[in-house]
Amino acid sequence: MRDEIITAATTLAGSSIGGTLTVATIPTLVTSTVPAAGIAGWLGATTTVSTVVAAPVLVPAGAVIAVGSLLAYGAYKTWRYLKAREDSGL
Repeated sequence: MRDEIITAATTLAGSSIGGTLTVATIPTLVTSTVPAAGIAGWLGATTTVSTVVAAPVLVPAGAVIAVGSLLAYGAYKTWRYLKAREDSGL
């Protein structure tokens, strides 16, 4: 049964079920070349402008579900192990 759960979880993680989830937003530096201000811009001079924008960090929803299911399975196996130790008197 363990192999089936792991196979299902990894298959789900690789699929596109549910689209994506935004887990974080990180600042990203974007640099672009723009015309210079004033007469210099009319004459064709350019300047470099840097802007900080928010870039989302996306993960597939299936991956979140798969990780959650593997954590739940690990918790269940730990509970069973501890319960067996308790019942055997160790």
